[in-house]
Amino acid sequence: MKKLSDFFETDYDVLVKDIKINSKDVEQGDMFVCVKGVKADRHDFIPEAISNGASCIVGSKDIECSIPYIKVDNPDAILVDLCKKNYDFDGSLKIIGVTGTDGKTTTTTSIQYLIGSDKCGYIGTNGVSCQKFQKPCSNSTPDPTVLYKYFQEFKKAGCEYVVMEASSEGFFRGRLEGLEFLVGAYTNVTWEHINVHKTFANYLDTKVNLARQSKDIFIINADDPNHEKFSLKDKTILSYGTKPECTLYIKNYHVTDKYTNITFVYKKEEYTFLSPLLGKFNVYNLACSMLVCLSLGFNMHTLIDRVLNIDVSGRMEVIDLGQPFKVIVDYAHTPNAIQAVLEFVKNLNVKRIIVVVGSAGERDVQKRPVMGKTVLQNADYAIFTSDDPRSEDPYVIASQMASDIKDKNSYEIITDRSEAMKKAIFMAEKDDIVLALGKGNETCQKLAQGTIHYNDIEEATKWIQERLKEN
Repeated sequence: MKKLSDFFETDYDVLVKDIKINSKDVEQGDMFVCVKGVKADRHDFIPEAISNGASCIVGSKDIECSIPYIKVDNPDAILVDLCKKNYDFDGSLKIIGVTGTDGKTTTTTSIQYLIGSDKCGYIGTNGVSCQKFQKPCSNSTPDPTVLYKYFQEFKKAGCEYVVMEASSEGFFRGRLEGLEFLVGAYTNVTWEHINVHKTFANYLDTKVNLARQSKDIFIINADDPNHEKFSLKDKTILSYGTKPECTLYIKNYHVTDKYTNITFVYKKEEYTFLSPLLGKFNVYNLACSMLVCLSLGFNMHTLIDRVLNIDVSGRMEVIDLGQPFKVIVDYAHTPNAIQAVLEFVKNLNVKRIIVVVGSAGERDVQKRPVMGKTVLQNADYAIFTSDDPRSEDPYVIASQMASDIKDKNSYEIITDRSEAMKKAIFMAEKDDIVLALGKGNETCQKLAQGTIHYNDIEEATKWIQERLKEN
């Protein structure tokens, strides 16, 4: 435990147990820092922080306070330095960042598998993990008070590397301010998060921050039309893609419903191997993951040996309990990702494609009809349902998804996601496929009345078991 004088030149000698920026999270002995809130002035919550046991406050206003108060020009500007001091961050961890509209979780998880969870920690949508611990994470890119605490925990667990999802919102909210990445990479950039960034140009530029904050090496997807934006002149640029001049050349691949046979070319050597990751998009995700590791000095043969162990929960996850139809759960929640998943599924030996999908509330409204249209241009039937509606009416969201669909017999709306899953599984016939898209292995659903436990994999498993009992 540190003292306030460890952070500032002050005569106050109060102890600081931890640093918090949300007054509701404050516990006895914590420092409360009044950073700029998205919708509120954190200075207004100083009384609550004191009531919860704060030992000191850091803010930018002239305030009479019953506990030690440190006035600074800009709390946001010093938050990272406070966290680095509090969690003894010395820069020795080798931090890898991956950004992109789609594929961040698969790519970062694959990197952890390729390096080894004993040496590499993971921070992202699927939580925080290494060989010694696993825990949930409220944001795929956490704020500095949480992020640097995880870095400390990874170091204590013996990790040399940390791979993390570097989301556009993480950069936009300043969560990654001042963090240097040893290696950065991006998967792709398509239209998304316009509710936050307002324009695609802003969204793209926010993602380019990962290249700016990468120490030397940055890895690009040469087949993505936006790759030149990431090719900064002061960086060593490595590339992957289907062009022979790429650093890692995707020469060939053959996708089945059980595995993908891939041929990569690296340094003029050809390597053919099997991957458990399904779909063309996962060929790209794996290429990115392997090139990151190769740039760090790992051997190609060692990486290939580890590929078969990769398991990304909630990404193209097949649920097979012996039912006569296929069920796959995937996190795809953008038009681009949905299109990619459905293109893969259409190449399988299936009769009908039945999709269960929703769109998140308090997010980009413009993409909803695009998502709905994309689904029914590639599938036979859709059940539009809830994702995380938050404060919005889930029926309104689902109706917006269906607004550009002329064939009213090709879909229905069931706002209860569990009931939507049940309907899809009970209507499936032999050789059909049910796709549950949007939530992957998330374990909660955010509703207007609060957050509830919900998991697509659990729900699909439950209804498959019920269906099998009836037969």
